[in-house]
Amino acid sequence: MINHFWLAVLNQDRDSIKQFFQDDAYVNWHCTNERFTVDEFIRANCEYPGKWNGEIERVETVGDVTITVVRVYSKDGSASFHAISFIRIQDDKIASVDEYWADDGAPPQWRQKMKIGRPIK
Repeated sequence: MINHFWLAVLNQDRDSIKQFFQDDAYVNWHCTNERFTVDEFIRANCEYPGKWNGEIERVETVGDVTITVVRVYSKDGSASFHAISFIRIQDDKIASVDEYWADDGAPPQWRQKMKIGRPIK
């Protein structure tokens, strides 16, 4: 289910996305302090500018919560993000999502000057 959900989100497929959610589900984007209804989430996702692709890097399940780490990137290569999502599933549908988004990029200049760390990949 999770793979199909993320495929629908990345493809900005309104009809497919909706089928994964319970009617009263909600999505929290904590980094911007926003809560969306399912319809609002679909609108925000599907009207976001550009065409997107991505890959699921990790999936963990704890009780009724599935945690995903997904790299999301624009098809033109102009942007890349990581989304960490805590997806609560009840009765085989998504009841809620708590999501955290971060821009991918180089370490800040102050840390580069320290000459510490190295690339993960």
